[in-house]
Amino acid sequence: MSAELTFVAPRRAKPSRHLADLSMAERRTAVAELGEKPFRADQLSRHYFERLTTDPSHMTDLPAASRDQLVTRLMPNLLTSVREITCDGGTTRKTLWRLFDGALVESVLMRYPDRVTMCVSSQAGCGMNCPFCATGQAGLTRNMSTAEIVEQVVAGARALARDEVPGGPGRVSNIVFMGMGEPLANYKAVIGAVRRIVDPAPEGLGISARGVTVSTVGLVPSINKLAAEGLPVTLAVSLHAPDDELRDTLVPINTRWKVGEVLDAAWNYAAVTKRRVSIEYALIKDINDHEWRADLLGRLLKGKLVHVNLIPLNPTPGSKWTASRPEDERAFVRRLESHGVAVTVRDTRGREIDGACGQLAAATPEA
Repeated sequence: MSAELTFVAPRRAKPSRHLADLSMAERRTAVAELGEKPFRADQLSRHYFERLTTDPSHMTDLPAASRDQLVTRLMPNLLTSVREITCDGGTTRKTLWRLFDGALVESVLMRYPDRVTMCVSSQAGCGMNCPFCATGQAGLTRNMSTAEIVEQVVAGARALARDEVPGGPGRVSNIVFMGMGEPLANYKAVIGAVRRIVDPAPEGLGISARGVTVSTVGLVPSINKLAAEGLPVTLAVSLHAPDDELRDTLVPINTRWKVGEVLDAAWNYAAVTKRRVSIEYALIKDINDHEWRADLLGRLLKGKLVHVNLIPLNPTPGSKWTASRPEDERAFVRRLESHGVAVTVRDTRGREIDGACGQLAAATPEA
């Protein structure tokens, strides 16, 4: 049984078809079905992906009589902002979105001096059930559509272009699929979103594929499928333990695909794409931060095209676990480096607004 069949979300009504769900050829067909010349799809795409507008009054190159119909039919509103919280002087912004059916998701925009990164969700909730992750504990509501994923990026791009984020007008440069959900459990929609993100305007947003990271807890068949897509995005594997005994508890999907299988798929991905794999490892006090585990991880990764992101565990409501002691974190880094493995400790940006890794729970203002 394929990974996609295994992790099917509950069957629900679908969001309205959107321009961002379609390839350029499909957009031209859709426009023709509405009685317009196919080239109108190119114009409409330019407004959405390049000018970042869905306002018919701004589309003066389209016939006045056709604008409203084209926008209504091909640019329906998919996300409604419920709440926005900021920190870091406004340069970190977490947005809670309500989808058409009431499902809630969150995205986070993080502006740095040299780049702007957007962390986007691919599912409402998550079915992977990792016990230290707020999203995983909420369970899976449904998969998001390609356009719902892309709309998070477009919203961030609009905010930057309109100088709504401190630092002056700017552009999104990096996308990480590390928000709510397991991206590879919603494979078709996520790949569609990646293509919309990296395709040049007017087909897409024109963001470099090398600035896109797709995270997974280790769905081996889908990792192998991703390797064959011809998309040089970064693969991030949420490993969190180097041994099967512990990882079975921390990342329950490990009971199906063991550490060795996940890493073999990662090394195949690196060989095919020539892209360095990122290993994500949340350091949990007295659980997975032992020096012997660092040694085991180092031996597994030594000599591979890989980089380790150590993540100080971010607090989540009701969790019995907490971040490692600073001295244990430093010792873990030293042990990995002794094996020649590149390692960094991830910035915990957004922690104070529950916008950091593992904290996205899409709580409503009343919750």
